[in-house]
Amino acid sequence: MNFSFRHWLLLFPFIVVFTSGCATTPHDNSAFENSKPGSIMIIPPNNNSLEANAPYIYLSTLSRPLAEKGYYVFPVSVIDHFLKENGLPTPAEMNGIPLDKIGEHIGADAVLYITIEDWGQKFQILSSVTRVEASLKLVSVKTGELLWESTARAKQSSGDGGGGLAGALLNAVVTQVIASTIADPTPGLARQANNMAINSRTSGMLDGPYKQSSARTD
Repeated sequence: MNFSFRHWLLLFPFIVVFTSGCATTPHDNSAFENSKPGSIMIIPPNNNSLEANAPYIYLSTLSRPLAEKGYYVFPVSVIDHFLKENGLPTPAEMNGIPLDKIGEHIGADAVLYITIEDWGQKFQILSSVTRVEASLKLVSVKTGELLWESTARAKQSSGDGGGGLAGALLNAVVTQVIASTIADPTPGLARQANNMAINSRTSGMLDGPYKQSSARTD
């Protein structure tokens, strides 16, 4: 059946509605742009995982990507020691500090709140999976507005690398021995997850005032 020009005119509104409904909503950075933070204080993470050491391992992987993004990051070990010395021994208590106190005593422009949702290796019969997942929220110290939020997530699996059942068993045993005696893969995965979250083209953090240009001037 051939469509006339009149038929296309009748269908046009439905086409517009359909295509607009499928469009991706742009990430709203207006609060971030208005706040223009230059310094970030990272509070030790709340931990919903079963790994007791996860908060401080993860904490050690955040300063570099934030600094490379153009922000001054208060030294995490100094902040941790300062808060403990002032009667806040746990991350849960540290995360409850009023923003006005942070502004008064530390002078940060923004605070990064973190909750670790998943961390570490889980061994199965023929494979192992290592996961790192943390929710990140950057909040303005002056206004309390949410400036940016994201989820840092990465996963590494080991399974059958060839050789059928025997190969899978051998690979699982080797992975477990390496993990328990030589190297913990979670710091590397955390760095990978942070880089993806902070530098995402669609939902990443905006560049800070100290961002260095990558352009060379020879």
